[in-house]
Amino acid sequence: MTLKGKIVFVTGASAGIGAATALAFAAEGARLLLAARRMDKLAAVAAAALKHGAEAVHTFCLDVRDRKAVEKTIGALPAEWAAIDVLVNNAGLSRGLEKLYVGNIDDWEEMIDTNVKGLLYVTRAVVPGMVERGSGHVINMGSVAGEMTYPNGAVYCASKAAERSINDGLREDVLGTPVRVTSIDPGMVETDFSLVRFHGDAERAAKVYKNITPLTPEDVAETIVWAASRPAHVNIARVVLTTVHQANAILFHREA
Repeated sequence: MTLKGKIVFVTGASAGIGAATALAFAAEGARLLLAARRMDKLAAVAAAALKHGAEAVHTFCLDVRDRKAVEKTIGALPAEWAAIDVLVNNAGLSRGLEKLYVGNIDDWEEMIDTNVKGLLYVTRAVVPGMVERGSGHVINMGSVAGEMTYPNGAVYCASKAAERSINDGLREDVLGTPVRVTSIDPGMVETDFSLVRFHGDAERAAKVYKNITPLTPEDVAETIVWAASRPAHVNIARVVLTTVHQANAILFHREA
């Protein structure tokens, strides 16, 4: 299925997997709706996307945690951008790595508000139009953490388990329409994920990837585009991908 000229909406598109996804869809000639909180970084991604072959790019500032802003911003999209063909619910983060009983409640709030409620807000704003038009694809960013809880990560893992349930429930709810629903569940990917998790502690973040060859954002982006480009009657329900140095959310192999 060609993606040329399709309107692809990517949240959290200013860096990491979101930015790589924007560039991967750009190479297919898609029209890109890109949203993030950091507009300076988003502008750089938009410029790169045009160079990579995007037919057009429209950017806007959006914090998916803000329900009213999500409703207002998506509801006010210019007419030529309103018929979204592919939604990539990528915005998400992890904060902290502590035992649950001593965890930072502010970190919990940020993860739940972004990874769960933000996912719901954007989905609720976009999917009715897809159902009405009889066309569309929702691609949600999951994680192997949603399949297996690891020590000190209970709340993040719970947020990704919620994504898994929301993804599967949405696929059930659109049954009978042509709308497709996919969860992309990567393992370790080298992005700013760990830097964000550890509140900017670069030394601690670097240790996460020590002696491991992790996935790259481009690996994940390629998988997202592959799922989106299957024939219209094919729905990829879930893709789990990891580096060969990772078996699941807990087991890793580190080279000597």
